[in-house]
Amino acid sequence: MTNTKEHAEDTSPLVYQCRLTLSTRTVNHLADLLRRHLKAIRSRWRILPPGKIAVIVLAVLRHDQRLADMAGGNNVSESTVRRWRDEVIGLLAAQAPRLDRALKKIAKQGGEVVLIDGTLIPTQRRTGKADRRNYSGKHRRHGLHFLALTDENGRLIWISAARPGRTHDNTAARHDHILAHLRAAGLGALADLGFRGLDNDLLDPVIVTGYAARRTHKLTPGQKEANRVLAVGRAPVEHGFAHLKNWRTLAKLRTDPVRATQLLRALLVLTNIEINR
Repeated sequence: MTNTKEHAEDTSPLVYQCRLTLSTRTVNHLADLLRRHLKAIRSRWRILPPGKIAVIVLAVLRHDQRLADMAGGNNVSESTVRRWRDEVIGLLAAQAPRLDRALKKIAKQGGEVVLIDGTLIPTQRRTGKADRRNYSGKHRRHGLHFLALTDENGRLIWISAARPGRTHDNTAARHDHILAHLRAAGLGALADLGFRGLDNDLLDPVIVTGYAARRTHKLTPGQKEANRVLAVGRAPVEHGFAHLKNWRTLAKLRTDPVRATQLLRALLVLTNIEINR
């Protein structure tokens, strides 16, 4: 009979190297942020230096490395890595811009329009009736709904709070008062047909959504051309989402939905650091 306990005790842990596809600028930014934070809270000692902590947290976020694996490879506990991750996410999320300030900055730089769209971040399916609202009939999966704004080049400038997956784009936009903020900043927005009905001002519309065909009304050639031009103008917003979803921790969120907002805003900050390097 084989003694599995003896085999388990004799097995030595194996550690392998993995390339982190991020710039040194991102690592240095995070390490400096940690150093300032440690100085502010007068924390004199950590088991690892800020630079090493930054690399560990970035590996968790970029490659979705398991906390226990990162802990074992660096001779620390899993709870320590979890605490570092949550601490860094909070520090980064605090740097994410507010909606009104982000729009005013675009207007100050001479921008005229922004791009708006919604996305679903998949989550684990939880048991119970409380998780039913996280099911998106459009995407046919459980997740959390987010709104995002980008500039004309697709650079993310703002992301909303997390909402249940069944939330409609218009509902989320009304809750965040997107239309009022755009008018206050003097900006327009390009959106898809999911935002039809959000702006009912026919004389001076702020949000442009294109034309929708109906059973009794087919699109004219001019309307089709207008939709094509709008689609070309909106393309960069998809690029912005693609850059954000390069962080593999978003492949399927395993964090508490309450903390998902902080996570997305932290990743927005890191994404912009990477893109603008």
